[in-house]
Amino acid sequence: MPQLTMRDALNQALHQEMARDERVIVLGEDVSGGAGGTSGEREASGGIFGVTKGLLPKFGEGRVIDTPISESAIVGAAAGAALAGLRPVAEIMFADFVGVCMDQIYNQIAKFRYMFGGKSTCPVVIRMAMGAGMNMGPQHSQTIYSLLTAVPGLKVVIPSNAYDAKGLLVQAIRDDDPVIFFEHKALYPRKSEVPEDSYTIPFGEASLVREGEHVTVVAFARMVPFAERAIDALAKEGITCDLIDPRTTSPLDEETIIESVEGTGRLVIVDESPPRCGMASDIAAIVAQKAFHSLKRPIIQVTPPHTPIPFAPALERVYVPGPPRIEAAIRQALKDE
Repeated sequence: MPQLTMRDALNQALHQEMARDERVIVLGEDVSGGAGGTSGEREASGGIFGVTKGLLPKFGEGRVIDTPISESAIVGAAAGAALAGLRPVAEIMFADFVGVCMDQIYNQIAKFRYMFGGKSTCPVVIRMAMGAGMNMGPQHSQTIYSLLTAVPGLKVVIPSNAYDAKGLLVQAIRDDDPVIFFEHKALYPRKSEVPEDSYTIPFGEASLVREGEHVTVVAFARMVPFAERAIDALAKEGITCDLIDPRTTSPLDEETIIESVEGTGRLVIVDESPPRCGMASDIAAIVAQKAFHSLKRPIIQVTPPHTPIPFAPALERVYVPGPPRIEAAIRQALKDE
């Protein structure tokens, strides 16, 4: 099975779905690369992250649409196209810019199906690059999936590897509901085995990345490989953990998390989003409500501080929860042993 980066796996998913269904279109800033070459022809570089590379020469300007620098226009056009029968994949270059088009997302796209009594669907995918670790400063590095998870009517997807990214994006494009698809910038070069054929991964089914008996660890996006490193280091001492990657936060696979906590009695949640009103606090509340009597120790949340993301590389490294902090949290969860 070939090894692909997450960037190339997403690109492959777009190519395959656009070839399979002519209703699928892509739109966003610079998605076709612009016309900056000396020949005057489109470069088809696929934007600053290269995810839409090669789509323009294959599918043409009618289906690969470079837009003005206006998130409101991008999402508004995608919403209209979806209501008219197309299946648009809109790109917001940085998740931080979602505030500019928030009304279109949470007041319109998320509500269409409900407001029309289920007679209308809005099958739009909105891709967003997120996350710290690239020294892009506080306005280009935020992890905001908790904001969109809180909106009823939206499905929220957060892949942590290339295999999941492809299967989840294919599922998102085929889904009849609006899907917010978060891609961590630092994970774009990360490789894993990815089948060449198209496949889907159902929403609401978590991945059990590691199996163990001592602590349940729940992690998202870039925090998953960080947690893997911490757990693998502890395994050398005989400490084993369940590592759960929810993959989607709406719907959330509560059952897998609860079942694991009932077995281990301990829970560590690793989340790159801020500590207040984030996914870590949400999952902690769910487990406290539904599995309180299974807990042997207090739930531990590993998150950044409640502060804007630093631009300085040294400060950003301290801000982002890394393997040492995760390992320390797991040891803390086992302190009574």
